[in-house]
Formats: sequence, C-alpha cells, structure tokens
Amino acid sequence: MTDEQRAELAGCTSFSELHQRLSSSTFDAPTEAAQASVGRRLTLSTAEELQDAEMLAVDASGRVCLKATPPIRRTKVVPEPWRTNILVRGWRRLTGRTNPPKPPKDERVLPHARWRTVGSTRRYILLILMLGQTIVAGWYMKGIMPYQGWSLVDLDEVLHQPLLQTATQVLPYALQTSILILFGILFCWVSAGFWTALMGFLELLTGHDKYRISGASAGNEPIPKDARTALVMPICNEDVPRVFAGLRATFESVAATGDLDRFDFFVLSDSNETDICVAEQQAWLDVCREAGGFGKIFYRRRRRRVKRKSGNLDDFCRRWGSEYKYMVVLDADSVMSGTCLTSLVRLMEATPDAGIIQTAPRASGMDTLYARMQQFATRVYGPLFTAGLHFWQLGESHYWGHNAIIRMKPFIEHCALAPLPGKGAFAGAILSHDFVEAALMRRAGWGVWIAYDLPGSYEELPPNLLDELKRDRRWCHGNLMNFRLFLVKGMHPVHRAVFLTGVMSYLSAPLWFFFLVLSTALLAVNTLMEPQYFLEPRQLYPLWPQWHPEKAIALFSTTIVLLFLPKLLSIVLIWAKGAKEFGGKFKVTLSMLLEMLFSMLLAPVRMIFHTRFVLAAFLGWAATWNSPKRDDDSTPWSEAVKRHGPQTLLGFFWALLVIWLNPSFLWWLVPIVGSLMLSIPVSVISSRVGLGLKSRDESLFLIPEEYAPPQELLSTDQYTHENRWHALNDGFIRAVVDPQQNALAYALATSRHGQAEPIEWLRVERVRHALKAGPSGLSNSERLALLSDPVALSRLHEQVWSEAHPEWLAAWRESVEADPHAPLLPLQPLSAQPQVA
Repeated sequence: MTDEQRAELAGCTSFSELHQRLSSSTFDAPTEAAQASVGRRLTLSTAEELQDAEMLAVDASGRVCLKATPPIRRTKVVPEPWRTNILVRGWRRLTGRTNPPKPPKDERVLPHARWRTVGSTRRYILLILMLGQTIVAGWYMKGIMPYQGWSLVDLDEVLHQPLLQTATQVLPYALQTSILILFGILFCWVSAGFWTALMGFLELLTGHDKYRISGASAGNEPIPKDARTALVMPICNEDVPRVFAGLRATFESVAATGDLDRFDFFVLSDSNETDICVAEQQAWLDVCREAGGFGKIFYRRRRRRVKRKSGNLDDFCRRWGSEYKYMVVLDADSVMSGTCLTSLVRLMEATPDAGIIQTAPRASGMDTLYARMQQFATRVYGPLFTAGLHFWQLGESHYWGHNAIIRMKPFIEHCALAPLPGKGAFAGAILSHDFVEAALMRRAGWGVWIAYDLPGSYEELPPNLLDELKRDRRWCHGNLMNFRLFLVKGMHPVHRAVFLTGVMSYLSAPLWFFFLVLSTALLAVNTLMEPQYFLEPRQLYPLWPQWHPEKAIALFSTTIVLLFLPKLLSIVLIWAKGAKEFGGKFKVTLSMLLEMLFSMLLAPVRMIFHTRFVLAAFLGWAATWNSPKRDDDSTPWSEAVKRHGPQTLLGFFWALLVIWLNPSFLWWLVPIVGSLMLSIPVSVISSRVGLGLKSRDESLFLIPEEYAPPQELLSTDQYTHENRWHALNDGFIRAVVDPQQNALAYALATSRHGQAEPIEWLRVERVRHALKAGPSGLSNSERLALLSDPVALSRLHEQVWSEAHPEWLAAWRESVEADPHAPLLPLQPLSAQPQVA
C-alpha cells in the first residue's frame, strides 16, 4: 500500500467508509462492510502472487473465496459392508439361503507372476521352521518342569476325593500345563522374528534379490503425462510449523527433479482446535507464496470429521481421486525426496499388477536420548526385518499407512472402509486402516510390495517412552479391532496372518505377563504345599519332582540367541558394508550394546502397559485418538511417578514375594522386577534432550541421517525453525480482529450457506453471544462455528472494531505484543487508537 493510500484510509470517519474505500464498491448494509473488502485485504501483502495464480474467486453467493482446492470431479466411493460372523454365513448355508458372493477381482490381462508360487513355498517353509523350533523348545521346556505328565494322576479317583485333596494333586499340573501352552505361543512368536531377520540379513548381505520390486525400473524413464500423482497429507491438530516445513522440503525436492508438473500436494485437515486451524491457513498461504506453490499445493479443512484418517482419504478420493493415477500418503511428520517419489511412480508404471508399494521410512530428526536410541535401533535392525518381510511375503506384504504409493483406481473401487458392525469397543469406524486397505487391495488381485531398499523416505519417532506408549494404545485397539476381519470372505491367507501378527504385537505382552505370574505361582505351590510323592492308588510308584539344569541352560541359551542374534547380525552387516556413517566399528558396537541394555530395561515396562491396553480394549475403555507430539519433549518427574508408580510398586512387592518363597529364584526374575522398579528414573532420564545431544557428540547412536543429513532433512530443520519463529499464536483472536487474518479466514471458511431465515437468525445469535462473552468466554465448538461461517466471522470483525469492544481489542493487542515480528497496526493505548481497521 502506498503512502497516499494509507493517508486516504487514515482520513476515514467510520469503519464502513474505510471498507468502502478499500473495496471501491458500495454495500447495502453496514454489517456487510467487512465482506466487501475481503479481496482487497487479501491482496495487500500478496497481490502479485494471488493475481498471477488466479487464486481469488467468487462463490455462488457472491462472496470472495480463495481457490485453495482444485475443481471437484466427483466419483463414487462405496464401501462394502463387512460380514464378519462366520456362524451367520454357516447358518445361511444350512438353511438353504445363499450368502453374498465373494468380491470379484479386477479383470486384467497379465502374465502369471511366478513370485506368487515362490512366496507360497517360502511361507510354508517358514511355518515348518517356526513349528519345528517350537516343538523342540517345548519338549525341552517340558523336561525342565518338576512334574512329568498327567499320567500319574488318576482322574477317576480325583473325582471321588475331597476338593482340597484334588486341588493339592491337580493344581501343580494345571499350572505347569498352562505355562507350557503360553511358552509355546511366545516361543513361536520369537521364532518368527528370528527367521524374518535371518533371511533379511542374507538378502542384504548378498544383494541378490531377483524379486526386489525396486529392480523393476531402470530409474530414468520419463514419467508419462497421464501418470499424475497426488501427495496427500491428512493432519489433525498437528504441530503446524513442522508439518508445513516437511511439506515444503518435499515440494522443493520434487521441483528439483524437473517432474513437478506430474505432482500435486494436498493438505487434508481434520483439525478442530480453532487456533490451530487459523495457523494452518496462514502456513498454507506462506508456503505457497515462499515456494511458488499456488495451484500445486492445496489445503482443505473438513467440516464433517467422520472415520478419522480413512474418512479423510475417502473424502479426497470422492472429490478428486478420478483426476490422479496414483496417490502417495504422507504422515504429518513425513518427508520424502523427489528422487524417491519419482522412483515410486516409475516402479508403479513398470509393475502393472502392483496396487501399493510401501517404502521403508528411516527415522530421524529427534534429539532426546530415548528417541535417538530408537532411531538407532530402527536404522540398524530395521533393514533386516523389512528385507525379511519382503523375502517371506513378496507381493503380499504390509502397508503402514504412509510413505507409500497407491494405485488410485483399485483403491477407490475396493479399499473404502465400512464401519465394523455391532456395538462395543470393537465396532464402528476402523482405527488402524492400513492393514485392512492392504488386505482389500490384495483381495482384489493387486500386489502389495515393500521397496525396502529405496532411499529418501523419512519419518519421526515419539520423543519419549510415555508418548510412544500413548501411540501404542491407539495401535493396540486398532489391531484388536482388525482381527474381527480375520475370517472375512475372500481375504488372502497372508493378510489373515498379518491381522494375526498385528494382534500378537500387543497380545504377546499379557501372555508373557501371565507366563511370569504362573511361573511365580508354580514356585509358590512347590514351596508352600506339602509334596505329594505317593498318590493313591499308585503308592508303590512314587512321583519324585525332577530338575534338569542342563536342559534349562540349553533352552535359556537358545532363547537368548533367537532374541539377540538379529542385532548382532545387523552389526556384522554394518561392519561389512561400512561403519563410518554410524560412528565407526567400535562406536556402533558400543551403541548396540547400550541399546540392548536399554531395551532389556524397557521390555518389562512395555509388557505391563501393553497388558493394560489389551485389558482396557476388552473392557470397552475408549482409546483417545489424538495426534502425537512431533517435537522433542522431556517427561517431568511428576508425570513419570503418576504413570510408572503402580508398576514400580508391583516390581517391589513381586521381588519381596519371591524372596520370601525362594531367594534363589530371584536371580531369574531380577531382569523383570528390577526394570519395573527402575522405570521412573529410566523414563525421565531417557527423555532428556541434553543427554541425547551429548551422546551424539560422542558419536553414540549415530545414524547416517545425522552423519551426512540429506538436503530434504536439512531443509525441514531450517523451515521448522523459521516457521516457529513466525508462528501464528492465538489464531482465533487474530481471525476475528486482525484485518488480514480475518480476510484469509473468511476466504477459506468451509460453511458456504445461502440466505435463509433460520441461518440468518443463528448468525445473529452467534455474533451477539461472541460480543457478550468475549474471547475467553467462548467454547472451542462455538469458536469453530464462527470460524467456519464467513458471514458471521465478518460481522463479528466489523462489530468488534466499529463498536470498539475492549475485551476483543485488548486480547488482540496482547497477542500482537507477544508476537512482535510484524504487527499489522501501531500499538497505541485503547483510548488513543482510531476506531478503524
């Protein structure tokens, strides 16, 4: 704005006159004054960019709006109802009624893929290895037990003797049998992880994987014009500076490849915190202006927040999915390089039967000691497990919900998710949508691959243990819900197994806990109950307890090998490939040993929490689905005591009980009870940023992304710092009072109602209540209703200024004074402030 224009506006005698001069137009009512000048206010600071990109438009009601999304091209997205009850299907078959047909596969003329036969053969081998190991280990475990078999207990005699005598005879055998069953399940679970890591090690060591999906493309083919790809980032009340920093870094990396015209970026917001909503709008405008993203980076906030993330994706597919051949889903903390993204598109073009290609995101960007150890663990051990998953599953693999490319047409036709039928904690909208979408994609005949060796895909981890556990509770509930789909018609056996492994990821914790409890109970029985060596009617054949220490040592050693050999193999692989980026051979080995010790300390803590999560899910306790923290955050002592206090007491009293029963048994239980008693200091100390930075200075837990950060991560850090410095605070107050923020909020408001008497009455009441209550007296839902309605928001802005409402103006001045980067108006005392915007 020129000095002459400023002087002209300063001479206005009323708020209406000010907006009339700004808009160069007239209006019927003074209450509509602010609406008339929205376009002019928007272009005061971004006139050239908005006009060049033709971003301003007028809706059907004649209101100015920003073209933050492309034109809608609707397509049908129809979820298929779930039929999860196998008993109902069986009853219908018995009564002569037909069941709904199996969902059809997409008809495509493609040559037979040999990998399907190879994958099935490999999985049969894996099953044989797991069961064989488990049977041998179970036989050894049975030999360790003091009571050798039920054959010496006469069940007929047991039924005719006193109950106490029966309990005395049967209880040890019942406990022992339960322990053996739990041991078999847990050992089989450990065995699966061992063989997965071992085959991943061999794959990475040799480098000869003929079924590697990343080998399907030469990597330099031009991307066809019709291979348009949408990068979609669903967000909900996230850390706005970090979200748009990562988005900008990814956008600029794609632009550097020269293929930006093949990609569009969408920020799909489900946020309902009004301050965050306003901050998102400003951040979108800033990133478009600074990165030249107008017309390429789009932003939309949903009014109806249904089905969480999967509903957000459904809504995108319904509105714009038909315009794109592929879709890449990003998390709020995702960063991807342009080379990685263009490679994914080329791989999809070269593999016509691929429905989803999942990358293996590398964790980086966090500085707390806990997060750095987790980053190290995922970076060092993770490649073995992802390569191993690929070896056993091939094109029937996992999808983790982000940093993956999806073929849009089959996703729209087959992967829309209906709510689970019924009532209770395991009914309703599906929480963990990714495994289900992969299963539906495979059911339709499309492959789901892991590009485990494709670089350029990044994510962030929770900063501390408690934040990780909050995330685990949501995932636990989601995986337990997904198991209801285990018997759904048409699912591939591999994805039924994926549902089972998802459950076992959390169900293994209560199984382990009950295994330990039953072992302690068996110790109590052996200690407190009088031994029964001469059981009637077999008094001549005494039952002597047996103890085979050599079998116990062999079984313990085998279990340790299965648990820790994958970590040792990871280090061997790094030694073979080059350890410089991990701090050198000595430092990476020392880091591995420290991480192993740390994981041993945390394993019992996670066991107790996961046990509680599983029980809470079955008891129907709701799991909150909030966005995780994306920045470094330390755990205060008070929070640690509150969260870990009960398990600390459990460990203490458990240890006392074992000492009272048999002190020598405590040595076997020390890793468990000791970890529980140390959980408070371990949780607090590991959350410290200072210790994390010090360990990095010593080259401990170092990862290649810290040793030589890629440009995308450097840019993300830089833009995050800049965004935090200029972050918009008190967004709702700014949207009401600040002229430019009000214009932006008006132009992006989601509620575009026409003129109707009930709507008009509701607007008047909302504005009246807002003026009376002031900013501190409005609930978040009331704020959200105002922010979503452009007319009500504009009227509130006009009346705050024209009637000089002190509470609103004082709150705005206080906000601007606390954020003095670029105040929009001179900050004068209220009595001296002109009553114009």
